Amino acid sequence: MNLRQIRGKFGEDYTADYLINNNYRIISRNFRRKGGELDIISLCGSVLVVTEVKTRKTGSLTDGMDAMTIAKMRNIIRTAERFLDECDVEFTEMRFDVAEVEVTTEEIPRVLDFRYYEDAFTADYV
Repeated sequence: MNLRQIRGKFGEDYTADYLINNNYRIISRNFRRKGGELDIISLCGSVLVVTEVKTRKTGSLTDGMDAMTIAKMRNIIRTAERFLDECDVEFTEMRFDVAEVEVTTEEIPRVLDFRYYEDAFTADYV
């Protein structure tokens, strides 16, 4: 793994821990299908939550939310539809969240800042 991949995995692990500590139950991580990937899929009560994790090193020119383009959101929604077709999960509603994780530039990163956005976008939006 290169340093960028290490940071990305670190950010996803940090976010998964955050979700677990806030009573979410992780259903799947890194669900990949042609054209997209879902970083973390979890249940919060009866709400199915798809969380996109954006890890950035300190000093980056853009933050994680800036990277959430319409095309990226569409890919996430399409991949979520594939997940629902393949997996048997009971839920009453679905939500798309985004986590921003800012980390140090060191080889073993540390979290400097963490922001979690519930309902960051909806399937109706894109």
